[in-house]
Amino acid sequence: MMSKILDKRYEFVLFFEVENGNPNGDPDAGNMPRIDPETSNGLVTDVCLKRKVRNYIDLVKGGNAPYDIYVRENAVLNNVNLEAYKELGIKPEPKKLPKDDPLAPIKYMCNRFFDIRAFGAVMTTEVNCGQVRGPIQFGFAKSLDPIVPQEVTITRMAVTNEKDAEKERTMGRKHIVPYALYRAEGYVSAPLAEKTNFSDEDLALFWDALLNMFEHDHSAARGRMASRKLIIFEHESRLGNAPAHKLFELVTAERKDSSAPPRAFADYEIVIDKANKPDGITILEK
Repeated sequence: MMSKILDKRYEFVLFFEVENGNPNGDPDAGNMPRIDPETSNGLVTDVCLKRKVRNYIDLVKGGNAPYDIYVRENAVLNNVNLEAYKELGIKPEPKKLPKDDPLAPIKYMCNRFFDIRAFGAVMTTEVNCGQVRGPIQFGFAKSLDPIVPQEVTITRMAVTNEKDAEKERTMGRKHIVPYALYRAEGYVSAPLAEKTNFSDEDLALFWDALLNMFEHDHSAARGRMASRKLIIFEHESRLGNAPAHKLFELVTAERKDSSAPPRAFADYEIVIDKANKPDGITILEK
């Protein structure tokens, strides 16, 4: 039995933390943690967050349809698109959709790949599978307070080349954020979910991914990262019962002691103004 297609609008706020790690390096700045140059608040891109969701879904579902992942490491997208035409028994024309049924490749890709159903994809490569706008979208995550990235020198007792054998050790550097709590905001559109067949079951898996995506993404570079709180706004209708910005304004996070730099989640208090919740909205906390 197929799961019901999503028929309600949602918004969500995710708080996640980093301790002594680099949550999202900027390749244009020597892989330093991304920051807003005007405020010095830390940034994590939507692309970075979607990557972690994809990795978690792939880990949980094993890359099997209908939870396969389209944008994965070292994927050759033309070859993946070609698989759709082979399954449909259609001969592809360069850069063109099938004349008889131009939506057939799009439907196949949506039914097979979770990340296409959720985030959409531009598949207009040499083997054209069209383009899809996904129901789930993120904004950039931003730290609640300015961050001061630190550059730490590290050493290695071994050397790479024999010519360097006389050296006692080699040197390297890594960038860390001592501590920061980030806030990410996102949107789930029911009308767009109808176009990609994004279901209630898919959404439940997405919430699970947001809560657990950092648990299997640990590395020396990222330090300790964790999702700390997920707040979901569920609308009664498919088009929504309140503007997204008004719902986001209901959620605030403030430092308990502003005299010292924050170093733990306990240094913040997250408040949800439920008294001013608009009609037709249900607030879920995870």
